[in-house]
Amino acid sequence: MSRSNEGNQGAAGQNVREMGEQVRQQAQQKYEELREQAGEYYEQGRQKAQEVQQSVEEYVREQPIKSLMIAAACGLVLGVLWKKS
Repeated sequence: MSRSNEGNQGAAGQNVREMGEQVRQQAQQKYEELREQAGEYYEQGRQKAQEVQQSVEEYVREQPIKSLMIAAACGLVLGVLWKKS
């Protein structure tokens, strides 16, 4: 093989390594962005769940009899459905 051929192959190999490094960096950057976004979504969901929990607790305190009747009705419906299946 001639030296110019070896030089071309060396340059091509270097280009491939550089491209691989660029792809790796871009993939890592995208991973970090998605990880951050997932964390934000998790936090939003957690806050929403806490709000719902507080709302339900407040409703039960304000209307305990009605809440008990709703819970009993749900239990009855679930019992009937479970028995049928």
